[in-house]
Amino acid sequence: MPDGRRLRDVSGDQAIRAFERLGYRIARVKGSHVIMEHPERRAIVIPRHRRLRPGTLLGRIKDAGLTVEEFENLL
Repeated sequence: MPDGRRLRDVSGDQAIRAFERLGYRIARVKGSHVIMEHPERRAIVIPRHRRLRPGTLLGRIKDAGLTVEEFENLL
């Protein structure tokens, strides 16, 4: 069972690449935030920070309908 430890060291750019592998695309950028859209899933906003807070990342993972383990496999 995943414990989410890898979520502590994920940057915004790494998260963006992982969501792109899932089929998300960058729709627009506003400041340091990237808005990503998917044809069948909910849109998500990813801050482009050096390290994302685990709670922020976990919320985006849940918005995308993924488990932590599924997301970690995309990294």
